[in-house]
Amino acid sequence: MNDYFRKYKNLMMLTVFIGATIIALIPLFGVLGYVVKNGLSALNLQFFVNLPKAMGLPGGGMANAIAGTLIMVLIASALGIPIGILAAIYLTEYDRHSWLSTAVRFATDVLTGIPSIIVGIVIYTAVVLRMGNFSALAGGLSLAVIMIPLIIRSTEEMLKLVSHSIREAGFALGISKAKTILKIVLPTAAKGIITGAMLAVARVAGETAPLLFTALGNQYWSRSLNEPTASLPVQIFQYATSPYKEWHQLAWAGSLVLILMVITLNLVARYAFRSKSI
Repeated sequence: MNDYFRKYKNLMMLTVFIGATIIALIPLFGVLGYVVKNGLSALNLQFFVNLPKAMGLPGGGMANAIAGTLIMVLIASALGIPIGILAAIYLTEYDRHSWLSTAVRFATDVLTGIPSIIVGIVIYTAVVLRMGNFSALAGGLSLAVIMIPLIIRSTEEMLKLVSHSIREAGFALGISKAKTILKIVLPTAAKGIITGAMLAVARVAGETAPLLFTALGNQYWSRSLNEPTASLPVQIFQYATSPYKEWHQLAWAGSLVLILMVITLNLVARYAFRSKSI
């Protein structure tokens, strides 16, 4: 009787878990399917090589927005990844328990949960107004601010997983602490650090709110990093809220490209460095 009851209970709970998983997957695949259905028909070579056309005219593309997104994500990565990793090294290897490290961790947790539009407003006030114009630099900086706390937390957790005995082995060989960190600890945690960094890049690639306040947008090619620059999220927002059917189709195509970029980054983060495990 007890055996039968345990099997019945196990089957019942397994059914509940499978049902919950299916329910969780329905909106995910529903969104993906809807974007693919609407965006695939408008996706062609012209979309990737042409500039947007004037309001209401058919055709055109988002070449400038794709390039602008890549540029700002590269700026954000160049700023955010080194700062985040170095801060995590300090918190893990040099100062784990002082008031300063506690304050930094608290600030990191708070920044992780702050809405991105707040970051956009702050960068607009501190940078855009002082520079006198919107720019790709300000947009990249706002994305970097969003990236830094994500990278700090993920890198710190990965460094904590590295066994202390590995550090002691380096010290026993007479290797300095800095070289032990650079030559032993960081390579050991490389997979997790790179995964965290790429997931942070994927996270900021689709941000719209901060770019509305910092990069604004541009219907043409930007000639420098110090002028308004188009980006996929902002262009999608502008096209989706317009009254023109042609722009709606381009917005769906842009959404599909953006989703494919994020999915690609996530897949690379999960599988490209699989062989380098802690």
